[in-house]
Amino acid sequence: MNDRCSRKSGVMGWLNRYEPLLLVMFAALSGGVLLFVYLTGQVIEGSTKGLDEAILLALRQPSDLSTPIGPGWLTHAVKDITSLGGTTVLTMMTVLVTIYLLLDRRRAIAIFVLASVLSGWALSAMLKLSVARPRPDIVPHLVEVNDLSFPSGHAMVSAVTYLTLAALISGTRRYRSTRIFIIAAGILLTLMIGTSRIYLGVHYPTDVLGGWCAGATWALGCWLVARRFISLSRGTDGPAQTNLPPLE
Repeated sequence: MNDRCSRKSGVMGWLNRYEPLLLVMFAALSGGVLLFVYLTGQVIEGSTKGLDEAILLALRQPSDLSTPIGPGWLTHAVKDITSLGGTTVLTMMTVLVTIYLLLDRRRAIAIFVLASVLSGWALSAMLKLSVARPRPDIVPHLVEVNDLSFPSGHAMVSAVTYLTLAALISGTRRYRSTRIFIIAAGILLTLMIGTSRIYLGVHYPTDVLGGWCAGATWALGCWLVARRFISLSRGTDGPAQTNLPPLE
């Protein structure tokens, strides 16, 4: 009886402490899902095609659609940036972070990171197959692509990977400045990778927007689960602790 009361008290205490945060995060999560569903419907109906094509054409030289606007070095830089969202780089990043967390005696969060990223990748593949939108053909592609278009795999998978890693790893850091930097770096990488796909002509802008929306929503959901059930404290793999590191 005492154990039951203690557990109930612990849960209620946690809810009372984090209720405002829970409401905000739940609203953001719900908004992300609704936005993705709405955008998917617009894409399937073809309502976004005119705007999508106009943006792609605006990024190319009118006299030669195979040449993007801007200096030549920009194209090389964008190709380098887009590779950061490729399967090889993201796999290496995930494996290395998982190994780091294991060596740092954070086994539970390491396993959760790996499961969150892999399940997000699987979701991206299923969404592509369900919508089955062809790649844009209004401008020549500057890199080789073979799969379907919506949502952008690079945009979604990079958001799933970098934002999930950033959100979960930042929770293990002591200082607020460090946590802000990690989150900002994850967001910046995600935005740069998604934008690069539009510049290279391999995705419509709505493909990238859909990928960002789905990936960020997935990362937020994973963060909420980890915050409640996974201990982020050094050297612990037991029940989640509610006390976050002090802000300094």
